[in-house]
Amino acid sequence: MIMTKKLLLSLAILLSALITTAQVSENFTDGNFTASPIWTGNTNDWIINAAAQLQSNNTVANSTFYLSTANTLATSAEWSFYVNLKFATSGTNYADIYLTSSASNITGITSTGYFVRIGNTADEISLYRKDAGIAAGVKIIDGVDAAVNSSTNNQVKIKVIRNAANQWKLLRDLNGTGTTYFNEGAVTDATYTSSAFFGFIVKQSTVASFAQKHFFDDIEIKHFVEDLTAPVLETITITTAKTLDVLFNEGLDKNSSEQLLNYVADNLVGSPVAATLDGVNPALIHLSFANNFPDGVNCLLTINGVKDIAGNAVSNASGIFIYHAPYIANQYDVVIDEMMTDPTPANMLPNNEWIELRNTTSKSINLSGFKLGSATNISGAMQDFILKPDSFVIICAAANVAAMAPFGTILSVSNFPSLDNEAGQLSLISLQGKTIHSVSYSSAWYQNELKKDGGWSLEMTDTKNPCSGISNWKASTNLKGGSPGIKNSNDGINADKIAPKILRAYAIDNTTINLLFNEPLDSTKAATISNYSISDGVGNPVNAVAQAAVFDRVILKLNTDLLADKVYEVTVTNITDCMGNTIATNNKVKVALSSVAESKDIIVNEILFNPPSAGSDYVEIYNRSNKTIDLKQTYIANRNSTGNLSDITPLSTDNHLLFPKEFMVLTNDVEWVKAAYIYENPLSFLKVNLPVFNDDKSNVILLNAQGTISDEVPYSDKWHFKLLDNKEGVALERIDYNGPSNVADNWHSAATSVGYGTPSYKNSQYRITDAVQGTIRSSPDIISPDNDGQDDFATIDYDFPQPGYVANITIFDASGRAVRYLQKNALCGTKGNFRWDGLGERNQSLATGIYIVFTEVFNLQGNTKQFKTAIVLARRT
Repeated sequence: MIMTKKLLLSLAILLSALITTAQVSENFTDGNFTASPIWTGNTNDWIINAAAQLQSNNTVANSTFYLSTANTLATSAEWSFYVNLKFATSGTNYADIYLTSSASNITGITSTGYFVRIGNTADEISLYRKDAGIAAGVKIIDGVDAAVNSSTNNQVKIKVIRNAANQWKLLRDLNGTGTTYFNEGAVTDATYTSSAFFGFIVKQSTVASFAQKHFFDDIEIKHFVEDLTAPVLETITITTAKTLDVLFNEGLDKNSSEQLLNYVADNLVGSPVAATLDGVNPALIHLSFANNFPDGVNCLLTINGVKDIAGNAVSNASGIFIYHAPYIANQYDVVIDEMMTDPTPANMLPNNEWIELRNTTSKSINLSGFKLGSATNISGAMQDFILKPDSFVIICAAANVAAMAPFGTILSVSNFPSLDNEAGQLSLISLQGKTIHSVSYSSAWYQNELKKDGGWSLEMTDTKNPCSGISNWKASTNLKGGSPGIKNSNDGINADKIAPKILRAYAIDNTTINLLFNEPLDSTKAATISNYSISDGVGNPVNAVAQAAVFDRVILKLNTDLLADKVYEVTVTNITDCMGNTIATNNKVKVALSSVAESKDIIVNEILFNPPSAGSDYVEIYNRSNKTIDLKQTYIANRNSTGNLSDITPLSTDNHLLFPKEFMVLTNDVEWVKAAYIYENPLSFLKVNLPVFNDDKSNVILLNAQGTISDEVPYSDKWHFKLLDNKEGVALERIDYNGPSNVADNWHSAATSVGYGTPSYKNSQYRITDAVQGTIRSSPDIISPDNDGQDDFATIDYDFPQPGYVANITIFDASGRAVRYLQKNALCGTKGNFRWDGLGERNQSLATGIYIVFTEVFNLQGNTKQFKTAIVLARRT
């Protein structure tokens, strides 16, 4: 008994040794084919290249060369190897891979065995048997034609199996990876059951096209282990409303996998009307059904009889699939509820930009085809992805997917928009091109000075209130720096109950007006023309369109032309914001056709050039003309040390109108100025990156779009009131709009009573210094020009504060007819008089009655003032 056990053990060891020595494994990573294993043949015709592959090196035309190595495994065997023929194969240009051969010289006519031919006339991969004394082989498996028909690259991974019953199977993977094999066919052949060698034969006809273009690698010959396991169902994927992709864990038999009755789904879906084995992946079946799948219903697909390449059949494999009919997303169904616009310096989140989307509905929404848009570019389309009700998905660039994956479900898009740190616009656009949500954010939305410097996300508080702007956003309080993939740390109720306001308007041309509101509007109500009325007979527009993506602008098209130099009023009623709040009191705005500012049309009216350390400069401008000026066409500048214009900055990147006799305050920090000074008009402020205005002296310059200087003030801190102890935070005010800009006497420090500044309203030190001052009087009230020495004439007295006034005096009768031009361009002193003797222009007597003395006085600056006095002319009898 002991002897028997020892004998059996010895036989097992011997068999194991024989099996081990029979196997071949070669990947040429040792850089040679002369050892482990040893290859023989036409060794000068082969090299190991830099990629550690066996490569042909024969450049002789019409040649045949080979290389072989020992292999005794012939039955119950499995052969696999990589081949790449980088040329167009033909009947005279191909490669034979001998699986078994009776001789080392596998090209010999007396050798026997089996080989795979790659190429030949049909560009196929086929299995042949080689019989002694016959040069040509016998094809026993005819592969699919045109499998290797590329003129530049025919890479393939081949697997050949011979089981214990001598059944051969030829499989190939045209990707060259060996992950997905296609079955070229099967045959039973037991002609030769032994082997001595394995090897490669190259047949080439010409040199230039074929030489040195044969590559072989990853050779493995081993005992075949029979596959006795049926295929396993891995996934069922819905591809359309009535098609499925069914994926197994291994390649399938074509005939059984395409039998329609092998598949059946419940809920009246039934069997498919077509089943097609994928041409690239033989583990994948495409099923098509006659009718659409039921919406939102669990359907069970049961599979029987589908076989793998080894013939193992599936029995009662099943899986659930649920079809959701495409829901066309409406505005605000999906919202951008979190943004990492400035990830640096990072906290505990990756140092990259991303956004988060949230489904606010009870519907599942497919994001396929959705895109992200910014003011400058638009992303690639999102892949097929179902965003379930009240769930989240993180969107980022493909390069950042791995870093963001630990935090939730990720979707990547190509050309992910760059998110500006300070301010920007981001929109979510559906497959249909509809703007689903848009945000125009700024760093002020953080509402936290520390966190706006980077490393913290911006979170929406109430996703049911998606268009309220800064009032519904703030910096994340999650210690990681944000809450991607989960509910926002600031999540809560923040209902919008505030009505929208109209901010301003401008005329694009004489029949088109653009209205700007403080928040997004309901686009349907915004498109109702009866909700708008324009004054002065213009009436309702003929068309109204809310502008995507933010919907805070409405374009009105008019049927009546706007007139130049005329200011109109637009009244808006009944429109609502996206939460349904209806516009109320702030519903009127002025509009006019704009002009370009010429010299002195707009002037510098007030300057704060020495603010407190935490404050900001401001410059107030005033439109002293009758024009409406577009500030988009206006610039502010200073002068450099050489006296040249410098730091030229546009007042607005958007159209912004300054109407006649109105003010506008320009500053880097609007909120600081409003907090530090009393102001009257909150809409008379513009955020502008002002040039540098020194605390001691500099130049404030206004330019139009042509570069013409409209006004220039070469201010100095010496222009301030001399008794001021501290000039910090004190604005310098213009005394008179019509006075010179470059003279200190026309400027004064703002009064203490107004807090040292009057941004957006009339200056505290305003007065007219060059207008006409003084009085005109006439006496007596009744004259009788009869030379009797009593009240024969009227005296017209004047009293002016300074000389240099010029007067014109005309006498009119009660019917308004001029009867006497008493003085024309008469130069006046400070005091004096003129006399009227009661006679007409031709010294004729005038009828008794009431006469008007009309005096018009003007000064050297061209300012005028009129005086009227009445005199009764009576004749004594």
